[in-house]
Amino acid sequence: MVTEAIRKKVEKLREEIEYHNTRYYVLDQPEISDAQYDRLMRELERIEEEYPELHSGNSPTQRVGAPPLEEFEIVRHSIPMLSLANAFNESEARDFDKRVKKFLGSPPDISYVAEPKLDGLAIELVYERGQFVVGSTRGDGVNGENITQNLRTIKTIPLQLIRKEIPVPERLEVRGEVIMQLDKLKTLNRRREEMGEPLFANPRNAAAGSVRQLDSKITAKRPLEIYCYGLGEIRGPTFKTHWEILQTFSKWGLRINPHIQKCQNMDEVLEYYHEMNERRERLPYEIDGIVIKIDRLDLQTRLGEISRSPRWALAFKFQPKQETTKILDIRVQVGRTGALTPVALMEPVRVGGVEVSRATLHNQDEIDKKDVRIGDTVIIQRAGDVIPEVVQVVTSKRTGKEKKFLMPAKCPVPGCAAEVVKEEAIHRCIGLDCPAQLKGRIKHFASKRAMDIEGLGVKLIDQLVEKGLVKDVADIYYIAKEQLIALERMAEKSAQNIIDAIEASKTKPLSKFLYALGIRHVGETTAEDLARSFSRLDDFFNLSEEDLMVVEGIGPEVAASVHQFFRDKKNKESIDRLKKAGVKVIEPQAKERGKLAGKVFVFTGALHTFGRDEARNIVESLGGMTAPSVSKKVDFVVVGEDPGSKFDKAKELGIQTLTEEEFKKMVG
Repeated sequence: MVTEAIRKKVEKLREEIEYHNTRYYVLDQPEISDAQYDRLMRELERIEEEYPELHSGNSPTQRVGAPPLEEFEIVRHSIPMLSLANAFNESEARDFDKRVKKFLGSPPDISYVAEPKLDGLAIELVYERGQFVVGSTRGDGVNGENITQNLRTIKTIPLQLIRKEIPVPERLEVRGEVIMQLDKLKTLNRRREEMGEPLFANPRNAAAGSVRQLDSKITAKRPLEIYCYGLGEIRGPTFKTHWEILQTFSKWGLRINPHIQKCQNMDEVLEYYHEMNERRERLPYEIDGIVIKIDRLDLQTRLGEISRSPRWALAFKFQPKQETTKILDIRVQVGRTGALTPVALMEPVRVGGVEVSRATLHNQDEIDKKDVRIGDTVIIQRAGDVIPEVVQVVTSKRTGKEKKFLMPAKCPVPGCAAEVVKEEAIHRCIGLDCPAQLKGRIKHFASKRAMDIEGLGVKLIDQLVEKGLVKDVADIYYIAKEQLIALERMAEKSAQNIIDAIEASKTKPLSKFLYALGIRHVGETTAEDLARSFSRLDDFFNLSEEDLMVVEGIGPEVAASVHQFFRDKKNKESIDRLKKAGVKVIEPQAKERGKLAGKVFVFTGALHTFGRDEARNIVESLGGMTAPSVSKKVDFVVVGEDPGSKFDKAKELGIQTLTEEEFKKMVG
């Protein structure tokens, strides 16, 4: 029984935690220590666990993500999210100033607000009575995609507005830009490279790809943040200027960019433009220009819109970080999963102050789409200052001597002539003994987030593989100190340090061990999910794909990859050798058996008594499991109002269905 006192305590905790989230993530001005914050969060988690009926999607405890969606719903914006007209030089910016003055018949100078033009994904946040209720992409400006559960995972987005200084509106629609900082993109791409996954070309693609995930748990792992810049519909307070709106956003806990500036006239706007252009290289995120907005809202209303853009705002773009160079050759790199990536070797050229001589071409489809050939003159850009890429070919410079490029039919790595197959856009070497793949697997296996073998770096791995000392990850644990001393630049002390690090790595949790094995599509999060669901390593050798798909977030592709890995005889031998070498896998304690132990549930349709997350938590607290889709391994399908295709699938497979009332009796 939830008393009013408990309900109020939960509301107070949530409001207090959200306030401190804003102080920490938005304002960078924390008022309490991490330990104090952790105590508040643990107290809220304890109460929510004790009283599951108090579950709320807007609770700070829910930022880890929700069950995967089958598809995004469409959301219609109350007020269209218009695109902006562009200016590319000072003359065009001054023409904009002249146009608005002529239209308004106003005095010589108009006040503007100038803001950095962030290179991310435009989104809209909707708050009702201070609570975050819906988040969507810009889409076509009229309709966007409902990405609410993904946006809830972004820590700089408040789940409830701060009420301390100013009352919150009845309804508030906020426009903002979701971005990823440059250094965080580099870290993410390093991890994706280790996983054999395609790299994000720039921060904008990374932000958009992360926000538009059907599985919000993936979004929750991505280092996303937001800056709010505009208003949609608002019911409640009124404003006179855009500047006033932005300052009020900040008081409600909505993050605004620290570099926004009021400008009294176009001359000050142009000064701001040059200042931001000079500063852009030092900013932690990518900007591609500035946005100019007339400050007074009454003037914005008078100016209105033309076509699909407002007359009162302008995007003033920077010159892109592009240069022209020549492709001398195209080489192919092979990653640890066998993925082949074409790389253009070019005449060195300085782009944005950095010398560039290599650029990614992504894959054969991308090469064909852009018609890139060896010998072509091309325009390249430093995409987000992260990965140089070829933007387009200068076809007018062709001489007829250029050569088309095709991915090799055999692996190009010396010592491997295995067949190359195409899987969707990726070409992949299928050779199990490919030296490049082996080096990549060892590097991943020894990495900090896996087995954490300190000192086992790229140069040492190259020597170990090339000398034939390591032909499989298990061989690492059979290396003798004398063998290391015989290698280049390896003194006795250094060799002993490596041996000690190998010894220290022998005991690891099951989740880290699964991640270290380098199974395709299995990152850290998936490895943790698998370890929680199947607590014994030996279980994995007997699991079917259907068994694996019972795990929340595991789809057919991942299930097939895990199943194939553990069926492979060579992989089983490698794991056996790891065990014999003394590698100990710490297996999670099995959950205490409850009344639903061993039973698998699927939910479809709207439930009235429980939220979907709440119902899932109840099943898991009683020892059961939940699955995202219906299969023969499912025991019960709980059918709510307006059920979807899962209900039809359950009837087709003869799986027992439960009404909400029957489910309540079962768990009560």
